Amino acid sequence: MSRRRGLTLLSAVALVGAGAALAFGEPASDRVPVPEPSETAMRYYHSGNVLWAVSNAWGLLVPAALLLTGFSARLQRTAETLVGRRFFLLIAAYFVLFAAVTFLIDLPLAYYMSYVRPHAYGLSKQTLGKWAGDAAKGLLVGMLVGVLTLWIPYLLLERSPRRWWVYTGILSGPFFVLLMLVTPVWIDPLFNEFGPMKDKALEGRILALADRAGIEGGRVYEVRKSVDTETVGAYVAGALNTKRIVLWDTIVGKLDERELLFVMGHEMGHFVLGHTPLLIALFSGLVFLGLFVVQRSARSLIARHQRRFGFTELSDVASLPLILLLFNATFLGITPVALAVTRHYEREADRFGLEITRDNRAAATAFVKLQRENLGNPRPGLLYKLWRASHPTLGERIDFCNDYRPWETGSPLEYAPLFRDPSPP
Repeated sequence: MSRRRGLTLLSAVALVGAGAALAFGEPASDRVPVPEPSETAMRYYHSGNVLWAVSNAWGLLVPAALLLTGFSARLQRTAETLVGRRFFLLIAAYFVLFAAVTFLIDLPLAYYMSYVRPHAYGLSKQTLGKWAGDAAKGLLVGMLVGVLTLWIPYLLLERSPRRWWVYTGILSGPFFVLLMLVTPVWIDPLFNEFGPMKDKALEGRILALADRAGIEGGRVYEVRKSVDTETVGAYVAGALNTKRIVLWDTIVGKLDERELLFVMGHEMGHFVLGHTPLLIALFSGLVFLGLFVVQRSARSLIARHQRRFGFTELSDVASLPLILLLFNATFLGITPVALAVTRHYEREADRFGLEITRDNRAAATAFVKLQRENLGNPRPGLLYKLWRASHPTLGERIDFCNDYRPWETGSPLEYAPLFRDPSPP
């Protein structure tokens, strides 16, 4: 999961065996029905599909326009005027100019998608000042990351024109690991206020659950997301000394304790089952594929359109929009495969959460609340599932929470060997 891309994972699934359910005065056979989406949720769903198509088309049209108009080549010449032809400074100056230009081009669409639309649907109370500040900070962070890293593939392009894509793909893995270590400590706090859990009793139960899951040394943080959104979320992030359990203050306020413990069990499942390194391997593989497409097609495109592009070599930094265009087109084509993998990992985490808490009803009701608070559609269409759904649909998850009860039939639990204490809480 990326800060915006994805680096936040929110979920919920819980476990309550027959005895635990009876202890709470609820029959084990009591199913939680999948609620029908509200009229507002369906409008949000349909308009979201339109915006998804628009944003993906935009992601192809903008770099294509920068290429075909020769604007990227003019940016490179401007950078040369400012800093000369010294390699690192030229790459840095070009990227700063490129990031600023694309930020301004994207600004109207970004403003509508991340500010106007959430307010229109009652999903945000964020002030315009906070939105603008976060957007500016995101731009500066992106510029810094680009300046520090973009010179590497371009240096490899100059030194090894045939194998640069292999070396760059290999380096993408360590880059993702570094990003995972740095983001929770240095980047996320730039956008929201992180602090200790206010409910110390709940914090103690979460840490006890983490101990049962085999997670040591984690700290629990409550992040003040209510200044940005009315939606709910939680995640486990980082590694080594940056390992942390994070709950949005919105989820703490809108879910009860049992539901929160299931959500935490789910997020701990991602950590214990090693989904982060698996996803790093997946995304590194996608980078390899994207770079392979660039290597196989970029030079022929440059040879055919060099007069319009304004450059003759892929190693010219003005080729960045061409690389982005080919990457975006490749990723759009393989998105269904990548999302199928992430949905599998989410189902595994749901199973983990259910097995460690055995609170089926709390898991199911947590998803019902997620549907309500996030304006979810529990039964979206096939195209949504293939191209947009990183998680199983809410309807599928509620059904799974209702049905998955191996402890009631004496069947073995898949993840029991991973628990320090296999007995239910």
